[in-house]
Order: sequence, then structure tokens, then C-alpha cells
Amino acid sequence: MDKPAPRTGVGAKAGVSLNSVSPGASHARGHGYGYVIALSCVAAICGFLFGVDSGVINGAVDALAKAFGTQAAGTGFAVASVLLGCAIGAFGAGRLADALGRRPTMLLNAILFLVSALATGAAHSAGVFIAARIAGGIAIGAASVLAPMYIAEVAPAHIRGRLASLQQMAIVTGLFCAFLSNDILARLAGGASAIFWGGAPTWRWMFWMEALPAAAFLLGTMLIPESPRYLIFRGKHERAREIFARIGADADKLVQEVEQSLKGEHRPRLSDLNIPGTRRIAPVLWVGMGLAVFQQFVGINIIFYYGEILWKAAGATEQWALRINVLTGLVNILATIPAILLIDRIGRKPLLLIGSIGMALTLGAMAFVFNTAGVGPDGKPLLSHVAAVWGLTAANLYIVAFAMSWGPVMWVLLGEMFPNQMRGAALAISGATNWIANFTVTVTFLPLLGAVGLAGAYAFYAIAAAVSLPFVWAAVRETKGKTLEQMKDTTNLNQALRSVKSI
Repeated sequence: MDKPAPRTGVGAKAGVSLNSVSPGASHARGHGYGYVIALSCVAAICGFLFGVDSGVINGAVDALAKAFGTQAAGTGFAVASVLLGCAIGAFGAGRLADALGRRPTMLLNAILFLVSALATGAAHSAGVFIAARIAGGIAIGAASVLAPMYIAEVAPAHIRGRLASLQQMAIVTGLFCAFLSNDILARLAGGASAIFWGGAPTWRWMFWMEALPAAAFLLGTMLIPESPRYLIFRGKHERAREIFARIGADADKLVQEVEQSLKGEHRPRLSDLNIPGTRRIAPVLWVGMGLAVFQQFVGINIIFYYGEILWKAAGATEQWALRINVLTGLVNILATIPAILLIDRIGRKPLLLIGSIGMALTLGAMAFVFNTAGVGPDGKPLLSHVAAVWGLTAANLYIVAFAMSWGPVMWVLLGEMFPNQMRGAALAISGATNWIANFTVTVTFLPLLGAVGLAGAYAFYAIAAAVSLPFVWAAVRETKGKTLEQMKDTTNLNQALRSVKSI
């Protein structure tokens, strides 16, 4: 492994006053925790950006259809186009981060998202809008891979799960803020299509609001240091030792462990994803891809992308649909808190199992409610007051089940389950798989809604949640309390995958 001279972009420039710590200095553990929490919060802002974008599009779907004159399929593609960019960004982020570093790649993504937020709001045609959305998606997808990677590489093992869960908390907080912002803007202007400040339609201001967190992410990324594990890989051991000491870790021991794990290793490449000596993909990558697919096939983002249309289809007015979105956003935030508190106590796998059961039951209940609903003169479901209450309750319990399990845990596992040598490439593949699954579910929802109704759609997602249960039971290995350097042995996953194939 070559050892290039230290570069100003990753090491020195990242410091500001962050690198003025000697390895032998004595720091209180609480001070170290505060520092690593600050680093994790900055990295997690990318999750906030994704949450904001998902929430903004939720309240602007109908307005976009009117502005650009698109039909259901065209509107669905305009909504889902960002996810194509996300898949591209996630796939390329791992290799770019291995080549340039985690921090420089995050800086590029922050700039791209800021430009995209401004361009999306200014778009005057569906083509320009979709192009801007795809560009923003590239930034979001890359950041979705980089955030768990960076957090996993700076966090101590015993609190890594809680810190990695901050990304999901940022996502749901971003959703809530966007729902609230949409509701306030729509109320002030009189609707998402109404003319607002500067003579621009309200929906444009909904998208321009995304520029604020994008600027915060750009500023925050300028102040954090490079990942110490990446610095060791690049031969910058002293700088890595300083950062490990600053986070309150046993710096010398960690540097030695990382050095040992990289001993004799080469630069990361896609062939690292294969079982040594074969062309077969490593079992741990199949598990990561499976987790990524199931997290989307349970349909969670349908609630967030199409919440307004969903509740309108159930009989709510636009005003009430936006208010219900705010409620679901708040429930999402509150339900993520138990996940953060429990993930390092009871582990990742138990939370996934509990979540799969909860989602299967609540989605099944929603399918039952809408299956028994009448049909109004406009062809929409006609729910009684009692049925509407049951449907709303089941929807929020479904969000609770997801938010305290699959929401944060999937990203935590992807950030920590892969060995050091393959982490960048494996995270890129798994992250891209998640976004492709997200795109598939999103772009097919409106046609599915027209073909089988809400009852059929929820039944499909309930089946996916039920199937995720045996997958987790057989294939997922617990990672609680292990260092990243201990994520080496994947042989027990071969038997697990054979068990899954026999289900």
C-alpha cells in the first residue's frame, strides 16, 4: 500500500481547532463523546436533506401535475426521478470516497444539493424539473452512503448504533420540518398552486426552502476532520491517532487494530466483493442488499411521498391531508427515539424482527379497512368515521413499527456489517439497491393505486413485511458491540443464506 504525503484538503484543512490534540493528552470521556456526537450530527445532516426533499415533494405533487400538465404516470416519474439520481450517487459514492476521502466527497455532495434545490424551484418545464431532481438525487444518494460510513468509522463500538441512528432521526426530522413548512406556506398563500412571494407559485418556495439545510451541511462539512480509518489507509497514522484521541478512544490501540486489519491489503476495488479465489459475491453483500430491498418494499415512502394524495383518496380535504402529514411526521420522530435508546442495548436483529411483525400486522389492518370501504361517486374510497379513525391509527402504528426498527437499523447495519476492505464498495452496492427499490415502489404506486386500490397496495406491502421476518431470522448477524475490525468472519452467513433459499 502506497503512502502519499499528507494533503491539505483532508488533514490540515479539516482541522480548524479540531486537530489541536496530542495523543497523550488526557481528555474526559464526556468531552470525547461530545466531540464524536458533533461529528455524527454533521454527517447526519445529509439524512435531513433527504427527509426535507421527501416531505416537500409530498405537498407539491398535485401542484406539479397542474404546472407541468402531466398525467399519473408522468407525475409519478417526476416524483420518483430523484431516486434514479440517488441510485447513481449511492453506487458511485463508495469508490469516490475511497479515492478522494469521505470528507471531500461529502463537500461535493453538499454543493450539488444546494444547486439542485435552487434549480428545482426555478424549473419551468417538466424536463428541467426532472433533471434538477436527478442532480439532487445524486447528492442525496451519495450522502446516504457516506453518512453511515463516516459515522461508523469515527464512533466507538459501544455507542456506534446510537450515533448511526442519528441519520434516521435526521431523516424523520427533515420530513416533519418539510410537512410543517408545506402546511404553513400553503395556508399563507391559499394552496400549493397559489401565487406567493415574488409572484412565484407556492410550490416553488417549498423547494427553495431546501437550500437552507443544504447550506448548513456545506458549512458543517467544512469543519469536520477526515475519517481516521481512511487516514490510516492513506498512511496518515499520526493524524488518525490525534482524531481517535479527540473522540476519547484508546488511540494507540485503535490505530494498531486498523493497521492490522489493512495489513497486506490493496486499494479497494469491486473484486473485493467476491469470495476470495472465486467469482461468487460474498454472502454478507447479499444480506446487505436484501436488507436494502425489504426496507423499501414495505412501502414506507409511499406514506411520505404520496401522503397528501393518500389521504385525499381516503376522503380528506387538501388542508386536512397536509395536517395529517404533520401528524405522521411527528409520530415518526417520536418513534425513532426508542430505536436510538435500544439499538445498543438489545441489538440490531431483535429490533428488525419486532419491526417486521409490527409492520405486517398494521399494513394488514390498513388493507382490511380500505377493502371494506364503500365507493363514493368520484370513485374514491368512502370511509365511515370509525373506519377512518381505524385507518389513521393503523397508519401511525405502522410508522411507529418502521421508525423504531427498519428505518434506522438498516442504515446502521450497512455502515458497520462489512469488513474494512470492502466497506466502500459494499455500501455503494447496497445503497444503490435501496434507492432502486425505492424508485420501483414509488413509480409504480399511482398505477397500482388505480389498478387494485388502496386495499390491494397495502396488502402487497404487508406481504413484503411478512417475508422480511424469516429473512432477518436466518440471514442477519448481530453486530452489537463489535469493532469494525471484527467484521471479518462471514462464513456463518453461507449457511444462513442456504436456509433463506429453502424458505
